[in-house]
Amino acid sequence: MAAGWIEKVTGPIEEKKQYKQYKARVAQLPADYRTATAALERYLMYYGSITKGDILVAMLGDLADLFERAAADGTPIRAIVGEDPVEFAEEFMRNYTAGQWINKERARLVKAIDAVTGDTAGKEAES
Repeated sequence: MAAGWIEKVTGPIEEKKQYKQYKARVAQLPADYRTATAALERYLMYYGSITKGDILVAMLGDLADLFERAAADGTPIRAIVGEDPVEFAEEFMRNYTAGQWINKERARLVKAIDAVTGDTAGKEAES
């Protein structure tokens, strides 16, 4: 009972554990890979605006997997991110769009326009 109440206030405990595990994994990376991962994480947090914790920890876990494998194989960081790290980060983020706050706003915009125009085509297309 108390755990359920605590999770309502603080969020799922399992997601917090997964986030801490992610941080521990990143801390074990070689310095250059660790720095690159931290920079990507920061950008993804700002750019992605993910509001769903499960999607966020999945994304970060995948990021850690990518850089752990690259470090183990000796893959240069530039070979991972390419010439444009922003393009890489934004393409990586496209795999996790379900958790972005903007999706709610997109749906709200469509609903508002449909309501004032009497259009139901958008609703049928979503079904």
